[in-house]
Formats: sequence, C-alpha cells, structure tokens
Amino acid sequence: MDFWVWWLIAAGGFAIALVLTTMPELGMLAAGAVAAAVAGGLTDSLVIQVVVFAVVSTALIVAVQPIARRSRTGPPALSTGVDALMGRTAIVLERVDGHGGRIKLAGEEWSARSLSEDDTYEPGSQVSVVEIDGATAVVM
Repeated sequence: MDFWVWWLIAAGGFAIALVLTTMPELGMLAAGAVAAAVAGGLTDSLVIQVVVFAVVSTALIVAVQPIARRSRTGPPALSTGVDALMGRTAIVLERVDGHGGRIKLAGEEWSARSLSEDDTYEPGSQVSVVEIDGATAVVM
C-alpha cells in the first residue's frame, strides 16, 4: 500500500479519537495527517510527508489554542436573571434601612435592605443594587 493510504487511516484514527475524547488537538493532528496524505500522493518521500504532517499539525495547534483559551476564560456574553439586576439603579419607594424597605427595580417592586445596618435611604432617592439575596435586593 502507498503511504498516502496510511496517512488517511491515521487521519481517521485521530478523528475517531477526537470524537471519543473531545480533545481538539486530535482534530488538528487529523488535519495534519490529511495534509501528509496529499503530500504522499504528490511525492514518495516519507521525510517530506512527515515534515508536512508536523508543520501543519503544529501550525494549527499554535493558531487555535489562543483562540480557544480566550473563549474559555472570557466573561459570559449576557447576564440573565438576578445577575442582570446587580449594579442597576433603583428608586426607593418606602424607607430602606438595614432591616427592610421597598424599591422599584427594573419596573418591578422589590423588598430591599441596605448593605450597611447604619445606612438609611428615604423615598424618592436613588440606590444601587449590590446583590440579590433571595427575594431581597441589597442596596447602597
């Protein structure tokens, strides 16, 4: 059998291993094996085929890893639920202190308490939501 056939078999093996393990590097090795198979169809030199495999696989791994790393470590694109409410401004409806009160947040009425026991906010003043604790907004 010609070497290009062995390279295609290797590419298939890498592709199967990729599906079973979900390691993206194996996909790049499979692409390198396909490139080596093309080189094997053009030349009989095993050295050239191995060099093509190594160069293509390494280039793909070096090019894709920073992109993958950025997508894994980046912040979520969209905040939803109570996470979307943190940092928003609300209007005090009933006096808010360390024990309770009411605010209007995102068009809805919420129970609220101040972050510090000593702080009080009078009706009509604006507060910032620090966190959501159950059904209570913690404000400052």
